[in-house]
Amino acid sequence: MALVAYCLLYIVIYYLHISFFTVDIVFYAALFDAVIAAIITTFILLLPYFSLFETFEKQLLVIVFLLIGYAISISVPTVIDRSLSFYILEKLEQRGGIKLVSFEDVFTKEYAKEHRLVDVRLTEQLASGTVIIQDGCVELTDWGTWLARFSRYFRQNFLPKQRLLMGEYTDALTDPFRDSDKTIDYECQ
Repeated sequence: MALVAYCLLYIVIYYLHISFFTVDIVFYAALFDAVIAAIITTFILLLPYFSLFETFEKQLLVIVFLLIGYAISISVPTVIDRSLSFYILEKLEQRGGIKLVSFEDVFTKEYAKEHRLVDVRLTEQLASGTVIIQDGCVELTDWGTWLARFSRYFRQNFLPKQRLLMGEYTDALTDPFRDSDKTIDYECQ
């Protein structure tokens, strides 16, 4: 009963948040809503109806609330907001089918524009403190540098070395910069 109450409360708080307040980053907003719902549900646990639970059990329930809230926050609004896979499904539903050879154009000419990818991702990075923008140049902060190095290390050492991509098993995504174009002119001076 307490879990159902928590989930319903979380959904209501999330809906009110996204409907009537500003949101900087979907994931952080959803996490905030999960914590607010956990706090309110914790007070509900103090009602006489829940006196059959010991204090330790109530504490465990609060931890479970937070874990469920985290799982929902990352698995539903954040995934739908960020997911290229969901975009593909939505685009296929919109168009009724797309030629396989046209998918690169769909991503570069439609996806990036329709979802304002650059604006969204830079806003998230700025709000997270991983980048700064100075004199028209986007640069990593110390925190951003640490995350980038961790991500690259994890990618190279802990992502699948034999991953299925379009009918072929490859390690291409463990080092996506392997075949990067070396002749670029957009670096900051």
